[in-house]
Amino acid sequence: MGPDGAPGQAVPWRKVLWERQSFPDNYVDQRFLEELRRNEGIRHYRYWAVVKEAGFVGQQLSCVAIFITFWLYMEQGLLAPQALLWSSLLCALLGYGLHRALTSGGQPCGEPRTRLADLQSAAIFLSFTFGFSPVLKTLTESVSTDTVYAMSAVMLLAHLLSFPYSQPSPPGSLSLNAALFASVCLASRLPGALHTFAMLSCALLVFALWPCLLQRMRDNAPGHFPGVCVGVCVGGVAGLGSQTLGGAVLLSSALVSVTLLCPLLLVWLQRHKDNIQGPWDEAEIHEDLSRFLH
Repeated sequence: MGPDGAPGQAVPWRKVLWERQSFPDNYVDQRFLEELRRNEGIRHYRYWAVVKEAGFVGQQLSCVAIFITFWLYMEQGLLAPQALLWSSLLCALLGYGLHRALTSGGQPCGEPRTRLADLQSAAIFLSFTFGFSPVLKTLTESVSTDTVYAMSAVMLLAHLLSFPYSQPSPPGSLSLNAALFASVCLASRLPGALHTFAMLSCALLVFALWPCLLQRMRDNAPGHFPGVCVGVCVGGVAGLGSQTLGGAVLLSSALVSVTLLCPLLLVWLQRHKDNIQGPWDEAEIHEDLSRFLH
């Protein structure tokens, strides 16, 4: 920047570019810092509000833990595929009824046609999954078990990283595909085709349908949303704890960090934010220019 004053100044400096002036291009006057603005439009976060939103991340971690717990029980022969199928069907019916009850009145939710369409979609998916279960069972037969487990871990991590936590209904295509790919990899290591079918049906319930119900609950029943997230987190820790104590401790540490420590760090760092705006910023056009697009 140039000096604040120029010797022998006759014409006052103007902040324009379309006129030739007797000043250097980088010249500014004493009014330059008068337009300085600090932290304009900054958003102030409240700790418990951030914790509530972080609960969605924690419950998604717990959903992955619950799915892995089901797979461990089936792989060890402690859970029959018929029991998992009937439990999944019961949970799906209860969840569907709750979702319909929470649906806003803006959409026609009582028409038989909509229910019939939902029933047709579910029937098509279950029919194709049941028909291809023997193929999926042998899909990774030539791949080593360590490689299958590594691919499943990477895909579940990709599911968690790419999950649209702000608007999870419907789940993102990348996140859902990664979770289903991991489900196919893990289900192919189960004893029979019925185990594979039960595991994939459970995966659809956990990774595709549950986020839609939770999003509806967060929008229309916000008072019950934190309790549901806490219940899912407790279920995930308890499920892993029944198989491995180290996994339960690791999941508990991750949940505490994500839902309690990270929001605290965000709120604390927000106090030290120092963002400045001024005349050196790029010009912003606030006028509606849509009429020039036609």
